[in-house]
Amino acid sequence: MTKADLVKEVSEDTGIIRRDVALAVDAFIEAVKDALKDGKHIEIRGYGTYKLKKRKQRIGRNPKTEEKVVVPERIVPTFKFSRAFKEEVNESNQDLLD
Repeated sequence: MTKADLVKEVSEDTGIIRRDVALAVDAFIEAVKDALKDGKHIEIRGYGTYKLKKRKQRIGRNPKTEEKVVVPERIVPTFKFSRAFKEEVNESNQDLLD
């Protein structure tokens, strides 16, 4: 599903025009981005948590040349779904396991 598909579905479900839904979706994405830039985390109960994680420096390799390279320490944004969300998705997709 793309952002356009999401906007279309929310618009159809709520009756709000697509332009307004698109503005809301864009505003949500910007708010998440801005909060993470400020070092904050965002918890949406029943959905999940956006937060920053520190990745340690490590030794990697260039797959083309096999040369070892140092991958520096960095901060990466992550998202973790809530337990309730994962359970609901799992229950509704049990038929995919068969």
